[in-house]
Amino acid sequence: MNNSDHNMMSARAIVAHEPVSGKPNLTLEDVTLRELASNELLVRIVATGVCHTDLIFASIPSESGPYPKVLGHEGAGYVQKVGSEVQSATAGDAVLLSFQFCSTCKDCKDNHPSYCRQFAAINYAGEQDIFHVADGSKASGSFFGQSSFSSYAIVKDSCAVKVTGLIKDEDELKLFAPMGCGFQTGVGTVDRLTAAGNQDAIVIMGLGGVGLAAIMAAKMKECAIIVGVDRIPERLEMAKSFGATHIINTLDSKLDIVSEVRALTGGNGTTITIDTTGNMGLIGSGMDFTANRGQMVILGVPPMDASLGVHLVSFMQTGKQLRGSIEGDSTPSQYIPKMIQYYREGKLPIDKIVKFYPVNEFESAISEMNTGIAIKPILIW
Repeated sequence: MNNSDHNMMSARAIVAHEPVSGKPNLTLEDVTLRELASNELLVRIVATGVCHTDLIFASIPSESGPYPKVLGHEGAGYVQKVGSEVQSATAGDAVLLSFQFCSTCKDCKDNHPSYCRQFAAINYAGEQDIFHVADGSKASGSFFGQSSFSSYAIVKDSCAVKVTGLIKDEDELKLFAPMGCGFQTGVGTVDRLTAAGNQDAIVIMGLGGVGLAAIMAAKMKECAIIVGVDRIPERLEMAKSFGATHIINTLDSKLDIVSEVRALTGGNGTTITIDTTGNMGLIGSGMDFTANRGQMVILGVPPMDASLGVHLVSFMQTGKQLRGSIEGDSTPSQYIPKMIQYYREGKLPIDKIVKFYPVNEFESAISEMNTGIAIKPILIW
């Protein structure tokens, strides 16, 4: 980190420029950061998880959000400096970074900050003056209050979770980076949102980082039937190793997934169905095979214009619940320490699903995530 004559700090960042043919246009560049505001921390980033959400926001048309911008929302690092109003951590602390929330709306006050009334506005839109790129033009930051695809990040106070004393070393801090979003979403949806238990039959569709974390959580909660659904054989086998009692490969041309799930559950269907894929065909099937009074949870991002046709009389008669999960309905400052404890107890073997990449190999990390070679990439700064 260097300070210029204008008190702007220099860093390296993955900058998202306007997409090319609808695809992310990302480059590793020198940037500078503005001075801290009173409710912000300067964090030296040591690791950042890569999430499909980053790629979605790097692909949206410029009319939906200005470019260039710095994304990244699963950061881990060490606090270098804090603003005068910061309460979450002090200089020198190790922190994991999660989402931003307002703290004042009813949902935040009721301890459900992932449903903050301002969630979309303050996490997705970003702020225009955080970064400057080499030609002097502005690049937006504060994505999820952190924009941690940068060697140094300006972080909002509500995003930072102090883990000093909870981690053994810097290697663990790097491993835990995805706890701020992906792992929190998968584990929290099973553990908190749906309150799964030993009477539940649960299907988890999509076995990426979020889905496999959900499988681990279902095992931890001793669910009676745990079904993993994916099209990549290696991920299906991993799901079995983490506790899935059954697996379904969607590449099977003869598959009738509704009939298959009902057969595996004694004709009843699932009490909990979780979709991490955003695939409308799977979501529709999930609604069908979810049992009477069961929960259908959507946490994968569907197409932005997607809608779901629900026959309302049938829906009413079955008593099913259709729910959305943001961040597993978790309060990060409370739930991240819990996940660290679950890891300590051997209940969340997340070390088996991550792959580390030097930041200059970020394109390989994204490519291998898209092709299924890597389940959860983590960039090392």
